[in-house]
Amino acid sequence: MKNIIQLCVVLLLVATACKSEKTDKSETKKVEVVAENYNSFGDKINDEAVMTSDEMLAKFENMNVGDTINAKFASTINEVCSKKGCWMKLPLNSVTETMVRFKDYGFFMPLDAAEKEVIVAGKAFVKETSVDELRHYAEDAGKTAEEIALITEPKKEFAFEANGVLMKK
Repeated sequence: MKNIIQLCVVLLLVATACKSEKTDKSETKKVEVVAENYNSFGDKINDEAVMTSDEMLAKFENMNVGDTINAKFASTINEVCSKKGCWMKLPLNSVTETMVRFKDYGFFMPLDAAEKEVIVAGKAFVKETSVDELRHYAEDAGKTAEEIALITEPKKEFAFEANGVLMKK
Protein backbone atom coordinates (compact mmCIF):
# COMPACT_ATOMS: atom_id res chain seq x y z
CA MET A 1 0.00 0.00 0.00
CA LYS A 2 2.82 2.34 0.88
CA ASN A 3 4.51 1.65 -2.48
CA ILE A 4 1.29 2.41 -4.37
CA ILE A 5 0.97 5.84 -2.71
CA GLN A 6 4.60 6.64 -3.50
CA LEU A 7 4.10 5.57 -7.11
CA CYS A 8 1.01 7.81 -7.44
CA VAL A 9 2.92 10.82 -6.05
CA VAL A 10 5.81 10.27 -8.48
CA LEU A 11 3.41 9.94 -11.45
CA LEU A 12 1.59 13.11 -10.40
CA LEU A 13 4.86 15.07 -10.23
CA VAL A 14 5.99 13.80 -13.62
CA ALA A 15 2.64 14.65 -15.23
CA THR A 16 2.60 18.25 -13.93
CA ALA A 17 6.25 18.83 -14.88
CA CYS A 18 5.57 17.78 -18.48
CA LYS A 19 2.49 20.00 -18.70
CA SER A 20 4.40 23.15 -17.67
CA GLU A 21 7.14 22.47 -20.19
CA LYS A 22 4.66 22.40 -23.12
CA THR A 23 3.14 25.77 -22.14
CA ASP A 24 6.56 27.43 -22.05
CA LYS A 25 7.42 26.18 -25.55
CA SER A 26 4.23 27.57 -27.10
CA GLU A 27 4.83 31.00 -25.54
CA THR A 28 8.39 31.02 -26.89
CA LYS A 29 7.14 30.23 -30.41
CA LYS A 30 4.76 33.24 -30.33
CA VAL A 31 7.56 35.61 -29.28
CA GLU A 32 9.81 34.28 -32.06
CA VAL A 33 7.09 34.81 -34.69
CA VAL A 34 6.60 38.42 -33.57
CA ALA A 35 10.38 38.98 -33.68
CA GLU A 36 10.58 37.59 -37.23
CA ASN A 37 7.86 39.93 -38.53
CA TYR A 38 8.78 43.15 -36.69
CA ASN A 39 11.65 45.25 -35.40
CA SER A 40 10.98 46.08 -31.74
CA PHE A 41 11.68 49.41 -30.02
CA GLY A 42 11.23 50.19 -26.32
CA ASP A 43 9.30 47.74 -24.13
CA LYS A 44 8.49 44.34 -25.58
CA ILE A 45 4.94 44.31 -26.90
CA ASN A 46 3.00 41.86 -29.05
CA ASP A 47 0.72 42.13 -32.06
CA GLU A 48 -2.42 40.91 -30.29
CA ALA A 49 -5.56 42.95 -29.48
CA VAL A 50 -4.53 45.83 -31.74
CA MET A 51 -7.03 48.54 -32.70
CA THR A 52 -7.20 50.02 -36.18
CA SER A 53 -6.54 53.72 -36.76
CA ASP A 54 -10.28 54.33 -37.15
CA GLU A 55 -11.01 52.66 -33.80
CA MET A 56 -8.30 54.76 -32.16
CA LEU A 57 -9.74 57.95 -33.67
CA ALA A 58 -13.16 57.09 -32.22
CA LYS A 59 -11.55 56.70 -28.76
CA PHE A 60 -9.74 60.07 -29.13
CA GLU A 61 -12.94 61.85 -30.20
CA ASN A 62 -14.67 60.76 -26.98
CA MET A 63 -11.88 62.21 -24.82
CA ASN A 64 -11.43 65.70 -23.35
CA VAL A 65 -8.21 67.66 -22.78
CA GLY A 66 -6.42 65.95 -19.89
CA ASP A 67 -8.04 62.50 -20.35
CA THR A 68 -5.69 59.50 -20.69
CA ILE A 69 -6.29 55.87 -21.71
CA ASN A 70 -4.03 52.86 -22.30
CA ALA A 71 -4.17 51.77 -25.92
CA LYS A 72 -2.49 49.77 -28.68
CA PHE A 73 -3.14 50.51 -32.34
CA ALA A 74 -1.68 50.04 -35.81
CA SER A 75 -0.95 52.71 -38.40
CA THR A 76 1.58 53.78 -41.04
CA ILE A 77 4.17 56.43 -40.18
CA ASN A 78 3.56 59.79 -41.90
CA GLU A 79 6.61 61.57 -40.55
CA VAL A 80 9.58 61.03 -38.20
CA CYS A 81 11.77 63.62 -36.44
CA SER A 82 14.55 64.24 -38.95
CA LYS A 83 17.16 65.06 -36.29
CA LYS A 84 17.14 61.96 -34.07
CA GLY A 85 13.85 60.06 -34.45
CA CYS A 86 12.44 61.33 -31.14
CA TRP A 87 8.83 61.57 -32.38
CA MET A 88 6.62 60.39 -35.21
CA LYS A 89 3.21 61.25 -36.64
CA LEU A 90 0.69 58.51 -37.33
CA PRO A 91 -2.49 59.05 -39.37
CA LEU A 92 -5.82 58.19 -37.77
CA ASN A 93 -7.69 58.93 -41.01
CA SER A 94 -7.01 60.98 -44.16
CA VAL A 95 -7.19 64.29 -42.22
CA THR A 96 -6.33 63.59 -38.58
CA GLU A 97 -3.08 62.31 -37.13
CA THR A 98 -1.55 61.74 -33.70
CA MET A 99 1.85 62.88 -32.48
CA VAL A 100 3.71 59.97 -30.89
CA ARG A 101 6.58 60.53 -28.47
CA PHE A 102 8.47 57.88 -26.58
CA LYS A 103 8.30 57.31 -22.84
CA ASP A 104 11.15 59.08 -21.04
CA TYR A 105 12.94 59.45 -24.41
CA GLY A 106 14.01 55.87 -23.74
CA PHE A 107 14.18 54.94 -27.43
CA PHE A 108 14.00 56.49 -30.89
CA MET A 109 12.78 55.46 -34.32
CA PRO A 110 15.05 55.16 -37.37
CA LEU A 111 15.18 58.41 -39.36
CA ASP A 112 14.10 56.56 -42.52
CA ALA A 113 11.00 54.98 -40.93
CA ALA A 114 8.42 57.09 -42.82
CA GLU A 115 5.75 55.00 -44.57
CA LYS A 116 6.53 51.91 -42.45
CA GLU A 117 3.70 50.03 -40.74
CA VAL A 118 3.85 50.14 -36.94
CA ILE A 119 2.00 49.00 -33.85
CA VAL A 120 2.31 51.35 -30.87
CA ALA A 121 1.38 50.61 -27.26
CA GLY A 122 1.17 53.19 -24.49
CA LYS A 123 -0.98 56.08 -23.29
CA ALA A 124 -3.30 58.09 -25.53
CA PHE A 125 -4.32 61.56 -24.40
CA VAL A 126 -5.75 64.83 -25.66
CA LYS A 127 -3.72 67.98 -25.09
CA GLU A 128 -3.41 71.56 -26.19
CA THR A 129 -0.01 72.23 -27.83
CA SER A 130 1.51 75.71 -27.49
CA VAL A 131 2.65 77.82 -30.44
CA ASP A 132 6.31 77.50 -29.33
CA GLU A 133 6.10 73.70 -29.24
CA LEU A 134 4.34 73.56 -32.64
CA ARG A 135 7.08 75.74 -34.12
CA HIS A 136 9.76 73.51 -32.59
CA TYR A 137 8.19 70.42 -34.19
CA ALA A 138 7.93 72.21 -37.54
CA GLU A 139 11.62 73.12 -37.34
CA ASP A 140 12.54 69.49 -36.49
CA ALA A 141 10.50 68.37 -39.50
CA GLY A 142 12.55 70.62 -41.80
CA LYS A 143 9.80 73.17 -42.54
CA THR A 144 10.77 76.53 -44.03
CA ALA A 145 10.93 79.76 -41.98
CA GLU A 146 7.81 80.98 -43.81
CA GLU A 147 5.86 77.84 -42.88
CA ILE A 148 6.98 78.12 -39.26
CA ALA A 149 5.95 81.81 -39.12
CA LEU A 150 2.39 80.84 -40.14
CA ILE A 151 1.96 78.96 -36.83
CA THR A 152 0.19 81.52 -34.62
CA GLU A 153 -2.40 79.64 -32.54
CA PRO A 154 -2.25 76.71 -30.09
CA LYS A 155 -3.75 73.46 -31.33
CA LYS A 156 -5.89 70.78 -29.69
CA GLU A 157 -4.11 67.54 -30.49
CA PHE A 158 -4.45 63.83 -30.10
CA ALA A 159 -1.18 62.69 -28.54
CA PHE A 160 0.35 59.34 -27.70
CA GLU A 161 3.22 58.35 -25.40
CA ALA A 162 4.50 55.00 -26.61
CA ASN A 163 6.29 52.63 -24.26
CA GLY A 164 6.80 50.08 -27.06
CA VAL A 165 6.70 50.02 -30.86
CA LEU A 166 6.71 47.17 -33.38
CA MET A 167 7.75 48.20 -36.90
CA LYS A 168 7.01 45.80 -39.73
CA LYS A 169 10.16 44.50 -41.45
